[in-house]
Amino acid sequence: MSTAIRVLQGQFGRVALLNMDRPLVTHAHSQCHVLIKVSGTDTFFSVCDKRYPLNERTAVLINTWEPHSYTHHNPNAPHTVILALYIEPLWLGQIENSLISSQLPGFFPNTCVEIPRPIRTLSDSLAMQMLYGEQFSDDYLQSQLSNLMILVIDAFSQWRSANVWNAGARPYAQDSRIRRAISIMRSSVGADMDMNKLAAEACLSRAHFFKLFRQQTNLTPNLYCNILRVEAAIHGLTDSRQSMTSLSASLGFSAQSHFTRFFQQHTGIVPSQYRKVVDIYRSGDPPAQQNENRPRA
Repeated sequence: MSTAIRVLQGQFGRVALLNMDRPLVTHAHSQCHVLIKVSGTDTFFSVCDKRYPLNERTAVLINTWEPHSYTHHNPNAPHTVILALYIEPLWLGQIENSLISSQLPGFFPNTCVEIPRPIRTLSDSLAMQMLYGEQFSDDYLQSQLSNLMILVIDAFSQWRSANVWNAGARPYAQDSRIRRAISIMRSSVGADMDMNKLAAEACLSRAHFFKLFRQQTNLTPNLYCNILRVEAAIHGLTDSRQSMTSLSASLGFSAQSHFTRFFQQHTGIVPSQYRKVVDIYRSGDPPAQQNENRPRA
C-alpha cells in the first residue's frame, strides 16, 4: 500500500515524500509539479497520455493543469520513494516577478529531463531531512524550496522566453461560457454536479460543452471537478478538525469509504494518514535573502 512518509504544506504549496507501489488515476494540479525519484525501483509517469521514465538520472516536470497519472510498472517490484513538489506560481512570483509565468501552459517545455548534480544533491538533502523527521523553520524550508525550484526553473523552463506569452498560452479559459461553468463548479464543490444542467447554464449542448471545455482547459469537466474536490479535501484535512465522516459528507461522498478511496486514488495517501503526517507552515513570504540567488535575465 502506498504511503506518505511526510508532507510539508504552506503558501509555497506542498512537498510530499511518498512511498509508492500503487497507481494513481489521471489527475492534475493548479501548481507546478516536479517529481524526483529518491530511492527504490525505477518507474514511470504518464503525462498527457505519454509515458516518461523516473529514475536516478531523470525528473518529471508537469505544468499546471496538465493531466497525468502513475502506474507502478511492476506490481511485484519494490516501492519507489518519490519527492513530489507542488509549487504555487503566486509564491514563485514573490521570488521573481517573471516567475508568475509558471502558471502558464508550456512553462516546462520538456516533461522528462536529465537532472544535473546540484539539483540531485539538493533534492536528496531535502528528502533525507524529511525522512528523518527534521523540524524545519519557515525561513530554512522556504530557502531550500526556493533554491531547488530556481535550479529547476533556470535549467528547464521557458521563463525568459517571450514565446510563453503567446496567444495560445493562458492559465484560464478564454471563453466566457466555460469560465461561467468553472465558476459554478468552484462554488459547488461537493454538490452533485449534473453535467447536463451545467452545459445548459453555459448555454451549450452537452456535446459542445464537453468539446469546448476540453479545448479551453485541456481537461474534461469531470476531471476538473475531481481536482477541485481533492484540493477542498486537502484544505479540509489541514485547516479544520472535521471528522472524516463530516468532511466526506461535505464533499458529496455517500460513505466515508468512498472518500478514502477517491483521495488515495488521486494522491497516493489515505486522508487519515495525510492529516497525521502533514506539517503546516503559515508564513507566506520567501526569505528576503533569497533575492541574492534568484535567476536574472
